[in-house]
Amino acid sequence: MPLCDTKLKLYTIRNKEVTTKFCKFNLPCKFDMPKRKNNTILIKEQARKLGFDFCGISRAEHLKNEEPRLEQWLNQNMHGKMHYMADHFEKRLDPTKLVEGARSVISLMYNYFPEQELKTKDNYKISKYAYGKDYHFVIKNKLKSLFSFIAEHIGEIRGRAFVDSAPVMERVWAQRSGIGWIGKNGLLLNRQSGSFFLLAELILDLELEADHPIKDYCGSCTRCMDACPTQAIVEPYLVDARKCISYLTIELKDKIPQKFEDKMDDWIFGCDICQDVCPWNRFSQPHKEPQFQPHPQLKEMKKSDWQEITQEVFNEMFRQSAVKRTKYQGLTRNIQFIAHSHQMKNEK
Repeated sequence: MPLCDTKLKLYTIRNKEVTTKFCKFNLPCKFDMPKRKNNTILIKEQARKLGFDFCGISRAEHLKNEEPRLEQWLNQNMHGKMHYMADHFEKRLDPTKLVEGARSVISLMYNYFPEQELKTKDNYKISKYAYGKDYHFVIKNKLKSLFSFIAEHIGEIRGRAFVDSAPVMERVWAQRSGIGWIGKNGLLLNRQSGSFFLLAELILDLELEADHPIKDYCGSCTRCMDACPTQAIVEPYLVDARKCISYLTIELKDKIPQKFEDKMDDWIFGCDICQDVCPWNRFSQPHKEPQFQPHPQLKEMKKSDWQEITQEVFNEMFRQSAVKRTKYQGLTRNIQFIAHSHQMKNEK
Protein backbone atom coordinates (compact mmCIF):
# COMPACT_ATOMS: atom_id res chain seq x y z
CA MET A 1 0.00 0.00 0.00
CA PRO A 2 1.40 3.48 -0.87
CA LEU A 3 2.23 5.84 1.96
CA CYS A 4 1.64 9.57 2.00
CA ASP A 5 4.73 11.67 2.80
CA THR A 6 2.87 14.98 3.11
CA LYS A 7 3.76 16.10 6.62
CA LEU A 8 0.82 17.41 8.63
CA LYS A 9 0.97 20.15 11.22
CA LEU A 10 0.87 18.73 14.75
CA TYR A 11 -0.21 20.20 18.04
CA THR A 12 -0.35 18.95 21.60
CA ILE A 13 -3.42 18.18 23.71
CA ARG A 14 -2.83 16.78 27.20
CA ASN A 15 0.73 15.88 26.22
CA LYS A 16 -0.54 13.79 23.31
CA GLU A 17 0.46 14.58 19.76
CA VAL A 18 -2.44 14.41 17.30
CA THR A 19 -2.97 15.46 13.71
CA THR A 20 -5.12 18.51 13.06
CA LYS A 21 -6.76 16.94 10.01
CA PHE A 22 -6.84 13.75 7.99
CA CYS A 23 -4.48 13.43 5.06
CA LYS A 24 -6.26 14.73 1.96
CA PHE A 25 -4.97 11.72 0.01
CA ASN A 26 -6.75 9.31 2.42
CA LEU A 27 -3.54 7.24 2.70
CA PRO A 28 -1.61 6.09 5.76
CA CYS A 29 1.00 8.67 6.70
CA LYS A 30 4.56 7.35 6.99
CA PHE A 31 5.35 9.92 9.71
CA ASP A 32 2.63 8.45 11.93
CA MET A 33 3.62 4.80 11.47
CA PRO A 34 5.37 4.33 14.88
CA LYS A 35 2.40 5.85 16.68
CA ARG A 36 -0.10 3.73 14.71
CA LYS A 37 1.89 0.60 15.45
CA ASN A 38 2.07 1.35 19.17
CA ASN A 39 -1.64 2.15 19.32
CA THR A 40 -2.43 -1.08 17.52
CA ILE A 41 -0.36 -3.14 19.95
CA LEU A 42 -1.96 -1.34 22.89
CA ILE A 43 -5.50 -2.07 21.65
CA LYS A 44 -4.82 -5.73 20.90
CA GLU A 45 -3.27 -6.27 24.32
CA GLN A 46 -6.25 -4.67 26.06
CA ALA A 47 -8.66 -6.77 23.98
CA ARG A 48 -6.84 -9.87 25.19
CA LYS A 49 -7.11 -8.69 28.81
CA LEU A 50 -10.87 -8.23 28.33
CA GLY A 51 -11.19 -11.86 27.30
CA PHE A 52 -11.30 -11.64 23.52
CA ASP A 53 -9.47 -14.58 21.99
CA PHE A 54 -8.50 -12.91 18.72
CA CYS A 55 -8.29 -9.32 17.55
CA GLY A 56 -7.59 -8.20 13.99
CA ILE A 57 -7.72 -4.86 12.21
CA SER A 58 -8.68 -3.90 8.68
CA ARG A 59 -8.84 -0.59 6.89
CA ALA A 60 -12.32 0.93 6.81
CA GLU A 61 -13.19 1.08 3.14
CA HIS A 62 -15.98 0.25 0.74
CA LEU A 63 -16.42 -3.52 0.25
CA LYS A 64 -16.57 -3.38 -3.54
CA ASN A 65 -16.05 -7.11 -4.06
CA GLU A 66 -18.92 -7.98 -1.73
CA GLU A 67 -21.50 -5.78 -3.46
CA PRO A 68 -22.42 -8.13 -6.34
CA ARG A 69 -22.49 -11.17 -4.03
CA LEU A 70 -24.78 -9.50 -1.54
CA GLU A 71 -27.03 -8.15 -4.27
CA GLN A 72 -27.35 -11.56 -5.93
CA TRP A 73 -28.10 -13.28 -2.60
CA LEU A 74 -30.85 -10.77 -1.87
CA ASN A 75 -32.27 -10.91 -5.41
CA GLN A 76 -32.55 -14.69 -5.10
CA ASN A 77 -34.52 -14.09 -1.89
CA MET A 78 -32.16 -16.33 0.07
CA HIS A 79 -32.64 -14.07 3.10
CA GLY A 80 -36.25 -15.28 3.35
CA LYS A 81 -38.36 -13.18 5.73
CA MET A 82 -35.33 -11.40 7.20
CA HIS A 83 -36.36 -8.17 5.50
CA TYR A 84 -33.85 -6.18 7.53
CA MET A 85 -31.08 -7.83 5.51
CA ALA A 86 -32.20 -5.84 2.47
CA ASP A 87 -32.25 -2.56 4.39
CA HIS A 88 -29.31 -0.14 4.49
CA PHE A 89 -27.57 -1.82 1.55
CA GLU A 90 -24.91 0.88 1.25
CA LYS A 91 -24.22 0.93 4.98
CA ARG A 92 -23.49 -2.80 4.91
CA LEU A 93 -20.80 -2.18 2.34
CA ASP A 94 -19.32 1.10 3.53
CA PRO A 95 -18.34 1.59 7.20
CA THR A 96 -17.89 5.33 6.68
CA LYS A 97 -21.68 5.54 6.38
CA LEU A 98 -21.93 4.08 9.89
CA VAL A 99 -19.13 6.15 11.39
CA GLU A 100 -18.22 9.42 9.72
CA GLY A 101 -14.54 9.52 8.91
CA ALA A 102 -14.03 5.85 9.80
CA ARG A 103 -10.43 4.70 9.33
CA SER A 104 -10.25 1.27 10.96
CA VAL A 105 -12.45 -1.73 11.70
CA ILE A 106 -11.40 -3.73 14.75
CA SER A 107 -12.72 -7.30 14.58
CA LEU A 108 -12.89 -9.38 17.74
CA MET A 109 -13.68 -13.03 18.48
CA TYR A 110 -15.12 -14.29 21.78
CA ASN A 111 -15.23 -18.01 22.55
CA TYR A 112 -18.51 -19.67 23.59
CA PHE A 113 -17.62 -23.36 23.26
CA PRO A 114 -18.94 -25.07 26.42
CA GLU A 115 -16.94 -27.36 28.66
CA GLN A 116 -19.87 -29.77 28.61
CA GLU A 117 -22.72 -29.92 26.14
CA LEU A 118 -26.31 -30.29 27.27
CA LYS A 119 -27.47 -33.89 27.23
CA THR A 120 -29.10 -35.01 24.00
CA LYS A 121 -30.74 -38.25 25.14
CA ASP A 122 -34.49 -37.73 25.52
CA ASN A 123 -33.96 -34.03 24.97
CA TYR A 124 -34.36 -31.31 22.37
CA LYS A 125 -31.38 -29.23 21.27
CA ILE A 126 -30.46 -25.56 21.41
CA SER A 127 -27.37 -23.92 19.96
CA LYS A 128 -24.36 -23.72 22.22
CA TYR A 129 -24.18 -19.93 22.03
CA ALA A 130 -27.59 -19.77 23.74
CA TYR A 131 -26.73 -21.89 26.79
CA GLY A 132 -26.07 -18.91 29.06
CA LYS A 133 -26.59 -15.16 29.21
CA ASP A 134 -27.34 -13.36 25.96
CA TYR A 135 -24.00 -12.68 24.27
CA HIS A 136 -25.18 -9.26 23.13
CA PHE A 137 -25.06 -8.02 26.74
CA VAL A 138 -21.84 -9.80 27.67
CA ILE A 139 -19.81 -8.64 24.69
CA LYS A 140 -21.32 -5.16 24.37
CA ASN A 141 -20.12 -4.34 27.89
CA LYS A 142 -16.61 -5.47 26.96
CA LEU A 143 -16.68 -3.38 23.80
CA LYS A 144 -17.68 -0.32 25.80
CA SER A 145 -14.74 -0.97 28.12
CA LEU A 146 -12.37 -1.28 25.17
CA PHE A 147 -13.72 1.90 23.59
CA SER A 148 -13.25 3.81 26.86
CA PHE A 149 -9.73 2.44 27.20
CA ILE A 150 -8.83 3.65 23.70
CA ALA A 151 -10.23 7.12 24.37
CA GLU A 152 -8.37 7.36 27.67
CA HIS A 153 -4.98 6.13 26.47
CA ILE A 154 -4.88 7.31 22.86
CA GLY A 155 -7.10 10.37 22.75
CA GLU A 156 -10.52 11.55 21.66
CA ILE A 157 -12.04 9.27 19.03
CA ARG A 158 -15.31 8.79 17.26
CA GLY A 159 -16.69 5.34 16.71
CA ARG A 160 -19.36 2.74 17.33
CA ALA A 161 -19.50 -0.75 18.79
CA PHE A 162 -21.36 -3.58 17.06
CA VAL A 163 -22.41 -7.04 18.24
CA ASP A 164 -24.57 -8.64 15.56
CA SER A 165 -26.91 -5.67 15.85
CA ALA A 166 -26.45 -3.40 12.82
CA PRO A 167 -25.80 -3.58 9.06
CA VAL A 168 -22.19 -4.73 9.44
CA MET A 169 -20.75 -7.59 7.39
CA GLU A 170 -18.95 -8.97 10.41
CA ARG A 171 -17.57 -12.15 8.84
CA VAL A 172 -16.16 -10.25 5.88
CA TRP A 173 -14.41 -7.77 8.17
CA ALA A 174 -13.11 -10.58 10.36
CA GLN A 175 -11.72 -12.33 7.30
CA ARG A 176 -10.07 -9.14 6.05
CA SER A 177 -8.48 -8.66 9.45
CA GLY A 178 -6.81 -12.07 9.29
CA ILE A 179 -8.43 -13.70 12.32
CA GLY A 180 -10.01 -16.40 10.19
CA TRP A 181 -11.50 -17.30 6.83
CA ILE A 182 -15.12 -17.77 5.77
CA GLY A 183 -15.82 -21.48 5.43
CA LYS A 184 -18.11 -23.33 3.06
CA ASN A 185 -20.86 -23.12 5.70
CA GLY A 186 -20.64 -19.33 5.66
CA LEU A 187 -19.14 -19.13 9.15
CA LEU A 188 -15.75 -17.79 10.17
CA LEU A 189 -13.13 -20.47 10.83
CA ASN A 190 -9.91 -20.14 12.79
CA ARG A 191 -7.04 -22.63 12.51
CA GLN A 192 -6.25 -22.54 16.22
CA SER A 193 -9.75 -22.71 17.65
CA GLY A 194 -12.41 -23.60 15.08
CA SER A 195 -15.64 -21.65 14.71
CA PHE A 196 -17.46 -21.57 18.06
CA PHE A 197 -16.86 -17.84 18.41
CA LEU A 198 -18.99 -14.73 18.56
CA LEU A 199 -17.92 -11.76 16.45
CA ALA A 200 -17.91 -8.09 17.39
CA GLU A 201 -16.55 -4.88 15.90
CA LEU A 202 -15.40 -1.40 16.75
CA ILE A 203 -15.46 1.02 13.83
CA LEU A 204 -13.28 4.01 14.64
CA ASP A 205 -11.99 7.20 13.05
CA LEU A 206 -8.54 6.16 14.28
CA GLU A 207 -5.79 5.08 11.89
CA LEU A 208 -4.30 1.73 12.96
CA GLU A 209 -1.96 -0.88 11.50
CA ALA A 210 -4.07 -3.13 9.28
CA ASP A 211 -3.62 -6.91 9.31
CA HIS A 212 -3.83 -9.13 6.23
CA PRO A 213 -6.30 -11.87 5.26
CA ILE A 214 -5.20 -15.48 5.56
CA LYS A 215 -5.78 -18.23 3.02
CA ASP A 216 -8.82 -20.52 2.90
CA TYR A 217 -8.05 -23.82 4.63
CA CYS A 218 -11.29 -25.66 3.82
CA GLY A 219 -9.65 -27.46 0.92
CA SER A 220 -11.75 -30.21 -0.63
CA CYS A 221 -13.69 -30.91 2.59
CA THR A 222 -17.50 -30.89 2.27
CA ARG A 223 -18.50 -32.30 5.66
CA CYS A 224 -20.65 -29.30 6.54
CA MET A 225 -22.51 -29.53 3.24
CA ASP A 226 -22.98 -33.28 3.50
CA ALA A 227 -24.22 -33.15 7.10
CA CYS A 228 -26.85 -30.40 6.72
CA PRO A 229 -30.22 -32.21 6.94
CA THR A 230 -32.07 -29.47 5.05
CA GLN A 231 -29.37 -28.94 2.39
CA ALA A 232 -29.17 -25.25 3.26
CA ILE A 233 -25.60 -24.99 1.96
CA VAL A 234 -26.62 -25.05 -1.68
CA GLU A 235 -23.05 -24.73 -2.92
CA PRO A 236 -19.70 -23.99 -1.26
CA TYR A 237 -19.83 -20.63 0.54
CA LEU A 238 -23.51 -20.07 -0.31
CA VAL A 239 -26.21 -20.61 2.32
CA ASP A 240 -29.92 -20.39 1.52
CA ALA A 241 -31.23 -19.08 4.83
CA ARG A 242 -34.76 -20.25 4.01
CA LYS A 243 -33.57 -23.85 4.43
CA CYS A 244 -31.38 -23.29 7.49
CA ILE A 245 -32.63 -24.74 10.78
CA SER A 246 -31.39 -21.66 12.64
CA TYR A 247 -33.53 -19.46 10.41
CA LEU A 248 -36.55 -21.76 10.69
CA THR A 249 -36.42 -21.88 14.50
CA ILE A 250 -35.48 -18.26 15.21
CA GLU A 251 -36.01 -15.80 12.36
CA LEU A 252 -39.10 -17.29 10.71
CA LYS A 253 -42.24 -16.10 12.48
CA ASP A 254 -44.70 -18.00 10.27
CA LYS A 255 -45.42 -21.72 10.39
CA ILE A 256 -42.45 -23.95 9.61
CA PRO A 257 -43.03 -25.48 6.14
CA GLN A 258 -44.11 -29.12 6.24
CA LYS A 259 -41.28 -30.17 3.94
CA PHE A 260 -38.92 -29.80 6.90
CA GLU A 261 -41.00 -31.96 9.21
CA ASP A 262 -38.56 -34.88 9.38
CA LYS A 263 -35.38 -32.82 8.96
CA MET A 264 -35.11 -30.76 12.14
CA ASP A 265 -33.01 -33.32 14.06
CA ASP A 266 -34.62 -32.17 17.36
CA TRP A 267 -33.24 -28.62 17.14
CA ILE A 268 -35.69 -26.18 18.75
CA PHE A 269 -33.44 -23.11 18.81
CA GLY A 270 -30.66 -22.67 16.29
CA CYS A 271 -28.47 -25.47 14.97
CA ASP A 272 -24.81 -26.48 15.35
CA ILE A 273 -24.64 -29.38 12.89
CA CYS A 274 -22.37 -27.74 10.30
CA GLN A 275 -20.00 -26.69 13.09
CA ASP A 276 -20.05 -29.98 15.00
CA VAL A 277 -18.86 -31.89 11.93
CA CYS A 278 -16.17 -29.38 10.92
CA PRO A 279 -12.68 -30.86 11.37
CA TRP A 280 -11.29 -27.53 12.54
CA ASN A 281 -13.52 -27.65 15.62
CA ARG A 282 -11.46 -30.49 17.04
CA PHE A 283 -9.27 -27.62 18.26
CA SER A 284 -12.11 -25.90 20.14
CA GLN A 285 -11.34 -25.18 23.79
CA PRO A 286 -13.89 -24.50 26.57
CA HIS A 287 -14.71 -20.85 27.14
CA LYS A 288 -13.82 -19.05 30.37
CA GLU A 289 -16.91 -16.85 30.59
CA PRO A 290 -18.98 -17.54 33.75
CA GLN A 291 -21.97 -15.73 32.25
CA PHE A 292 -22.18 -18.34 29.49
CA GLN A 293 -22.86 -21.15 31.97
CA PRO A 294 -26.35 -22.65 31.40
CA HIS A 295 -29.24 -22.14 33.78
CA PRO A 296 -29.34 -25.09 36.25
CA GLN A 297 -32.86 -26.00 35.15
CA LEU A 298 -31.76 -26.08 31.51
CA LYS A 299 -29.31 -28.88 32.31
CA GLU A 300 -32.13 -31.09 33.60
CA MET A 301 -34.67 -30.59 30.83
CA LYS A 302 -36.19 -33.59 29.05
CA LYS A 303 -38.51 -33.71 26.06
CA SER A 304 -41.55 -34.05 28.31
CA ASP A 305 -40.47 -30.92 30.22
CA TRP A 306 -40.09 -28.96 27.01
CA GLN A 307 -43.51 -30.07 25.80
CA GLU A 308 -45.09 -28.86 29.03
CA ILE A 309 -43.09 -25.63 29.39
CA THR A 310 -45.13 -22.68 30.61
CA GLN A 311 -44.69 -18.97 30.04
CA GLU A 312 -43.52 -18.61 33.64
CA VAL A 313 -40.84 -21.29 33.31
CA PHE A 314 -39.73 -19.80 30.00
CA ASN A 315 -39.40 -16.34 31.57
CA GLU A 316 -37.36 -17.68 34.48
CA MET A 317 -35.05 -19.98 32.55
CA PHE A 318 -34.40 -17.59 29.66
CA ARG A 319 -34.64 -14.25 31.47
CA GLN A 320 -31.35 -12.96 30.02
CA SER A 321 -30.92 -15.52 27.27
CA ALA A 322 -30.70 -15.24 23.49
CA VAL A 323 -33.57 -17.75 23.38
CA LYS A 324 -35.88 -14.85 24.24
CA ARG A 325 -35.46 -13.74 20.65
CA THR A 326 -37.85 -16.44 19.45
CA LYS A 327 -40.24 -15.69 22.33
CA TYR A 328 -42.34 -18.26 24.16
CA GLN A 329 -44.72 -18.64 21.24
CA GLY A 330 -41.90 -19.31 18.81
CA LEU A 331 -40.20 -21.87 21.03
CA THR A 332 -43.41 -23.80 21.68
CA ARG A 333 -44.16 -23.71 17.94
CA ASN A 334 -40.78 -25.34 17.29
CA ILE A 335 -41.33 -27.97 19.98
CA GLN A 336 -44.80 -28.85 18.72
CA PHE A 337 -43.60 -29.05 15.11
CA ILE A 338 -40.85 -31.54 15.98
CA ALA A 339 -43.02 -33.53 18.39
CA HIS A 340 -45.68 -33.86 15.71
CA SER A 341 -43.11 -35.04 13.15
CA HIS A 342 -41.99 -37.78 15.57
CA GLN A 343 -45.59 -38.79 16.13
CA MET A 344 -46.28 -39.01 12.40
CA LYS A 345 -43.11 -41.06 11.90
CA ASN A 346 -44.09 -43.52 14.63
CA GLU A 347 -47.55 -43.97 13.15
CA LYS A 348 -46.18 -44.98 9.76
